[in-house]
Amino acid sequence: MFGFLLINKPGGITSHDAVYAVRRALGTKRVGHAGTLDPQATGLLFMAVGPATRFLKYLDLEPKAYEFTVLFGIETDTYDADGQVVQEKPVPPDLEDRIRTSLINFLGEIEQLPPMFSAVKKDGKPLYKYARQGEEVEREPRVVNVYTLEVLSFQSPQATFRCVCSGGTYVRTIAHDLGRLVGCGAHVTALSRTAVGRFKIEQAKGLDDVGPQDLISPEQALDPMPVMRLKDGQVQVLQHGNFLRVTEAPNEELTAVTDEDGTFVCVARVLENELHPECVVPMEEANGTVR
Repeated sequence: MFGFLLINKPGGITSHDAVYAVRRALGTKRVGHAGTLDPQATGLLFMAVGPATRFLKYLDLEPKAYEFTVLFGIETDTYDADGQVVQEKPVPPDLEDRIRTSLINFLGEIEQLPPMFSAVKKDGKPLYKYARQGEEVEREPRVVNVYTLEVLSFQSPQATFRCVCSGGTYVRTIAHDLGRLVGCGAHVTALSRTAVGRFKIEQAKGLDDVGPQDLISPEQALDPMPVMRLKDGQVQVLQHGNFLRVTEAPNEELTAVTDEDGTFVCVARVLENELHPECVVPMEEANGTVR
């Protein structure tokens, strides 16, 4: 079994729980995901099945889009509703104006301090493990890119936002820092990922409904990467790790390759009129390719 899945993760379970559910549904152990969602969060989780995990690096899975609701006036230690309240402050009467004028500070390339309750590692240990022991350790800020941050609705003391950002961005931290900036603190009460690259939540399947018929073929997932259909003898050259001379090659750095029947074989690097295999489906698994 070989392909990619778009899953609509429900709240209350981890991303790994969703992986286990897909493994059971498909009857295979080889399932992985790209881009963790917090247990409280819902929305699009991109998964790879079988040897498709090898090809995740070739997919354009950015930017990521989120919709999230923030409650102002209350700060928590996790920056979301799952945490303990650490501070409460009155909400200013001009909260909406303060929010809208503050958003500019979170747009573009910004530095962001990962929350203590996160999977970012310090000395080989996830930050959340320190946090659960009551420790706060020094963290290095990370550079992230926020392309869009806008207010979708406002009803004091809550506001709902849409954010489009680079991978590695913590929306919870944006909410926390925004709460500090407007002067009353804040935390996320609801969060949903609505897009990963060109893949949208509307395309996703629920965990109760997913099946082999929902697998996306590598060629579809790799689009707009060009696809070359080669003869079986040519395919075998690439499968054995050797470069192949061709009369015509795409004017791109990389190309997907299929055999005469359209079965996906590999991603190859294009060097003039030579194809150099970079990532190949194991020959013993090629027959399980989704078409």
